[in-house]
Order: sequence, then structure tokens, then C-alpha cells
Amino acid sequence: MPKPTFFNLPVEKREKIINAAIDEFAEYGLENASTNRIVANSGIAKGSFYQYFEDKQDVFLYLLTMLEHEKLEYFKDKHPSNKPMDVFEYFRWMVKTGMEFNSTYPRLVQAISRVMFTEGLYYQNFANIRERSMQSLRALIRQAIQNGEIDPSVDADLAVMIMETWSNAISSYILNEGMKQQDIVQWVRSAKTQETIDKLLYVMEYGLRKTESDFAKHFQGTTSS
Repeated sequence: MPKPTFFNLPVEKREKIINAAIDEFAEYGLENASTNRIVANSGIAKGSFYQYFEDKQDVFLYLLTMLEHEKLEYFKDKHPSNKPMDVFEYFRWMVKTGMEFNSTYPRLVQAISRVMFTEGLYYQNFANIRERSMQSLRALIRQAIQNGEIDPSVDADLAVMIMETWSNAISSYILNEGMKQQDIVQWVRSAKTQETIDKLLYVMEYGLRKTESDFAKHFQGTTSS
């Protein structure tokens, strides 16, 4: 984590260093990230960098902490509708709300995702973060099986793995596509993108739901409307 000297800097200078680090990790990941480039792009002396951080991983850990804090603040006032929701409707709400959050911090999320998923650190160095997420999903799955919403023959841990992998894949796909747009927030909120998310999630749901339904019938007419 940053040393006290970093927090003594003016806000504008701190933001310049952080933005340079975000761009570096988004472009190169953690392993290939260059402290020299972060220093050059933030306009500080290399010696100053080590007065603020131990190394590039220290900077990344700070970005991760920033993202977790912003996400907690974002979700604090977010709640699903009052209507009864089954596990798939709730999971869809979680994913879509997460997409909304990602679209407000796209470059930071892209940097974190590049390191965590492309380099596989989500499953290694940061396994504790993954475990917290999986515990929540595991409780959700087991409750859904008890409620008769998920096929009881489905292994709960495998279902968690499917939902986690599918969620991460969809989030990465939508984020990468959204970064190509002029206005990522409006693009994520657009009817076409929301329909794409629904269809991607339905592929997962179709394999887990206790009562199967017809994919083509479920989305009949949505593409023509």
C-alpha cells in the first residue's frame, strides 16, 4: 500500500500517478508493466516513486483497494426491485448492475481485469478475493436448489464455477466492446446491449434451471422489434 508520503502529495499529483499506473496495467498487465513508464508518464523522478510505493505490485494492490472501495460505495444504495425474484433474475440484476459500475470506471476495471484474469492472478495471488465471491454464490445456489429453482442433480460447486466463469467472461466481453464506443455508459444501457447480456446469461440459465424452456421461443421477436 502507498507510503504516507504519497498521501501528502497534492490531489492532482496523486491522480496523475494513479492514472499513469492504470494505463500501464491496462496495456501491459502486471508482469510486463514498467516502473520506468509509470514514472515517465506521471512526470515524477524515479527516486520519488520509491518514496511513495515499494514496487509496481504495491501500486496494483492500491488500485485493487480503490476498486473494491468504489464498488462497495456504488452497491450500497443499489437494490433489486421489490417483486419476487428467482436466483436467475437476481443473478441477472447483479451482473447488469456490475456492468453499470464497470462503465463508470472503465479504464480502472480494464486494468484490474487484465492482471487478474489474463495473467491468472485471480486464481493464484488473489485467491482470497475469489473465495469471498464464491462463498456468496455458493449460498445463493444452495438456496435456489432448496427453492426448486435449480436442478437438484447439479453439483453446487460446479454451478458456482459456471456462474462465476460466465459472469467474468460476460463482464470482460461487454467492457472490451464498450471501450470501443464513444459513450460506454449509454452503450451499456442501450436496449441492444441489454438484450445481448440477457441472451448470454440465458445460455447459463438454460443449463442449470430445473424446468427447461425453449431458447428460441424465449427470445422470439426480440431481434425484430
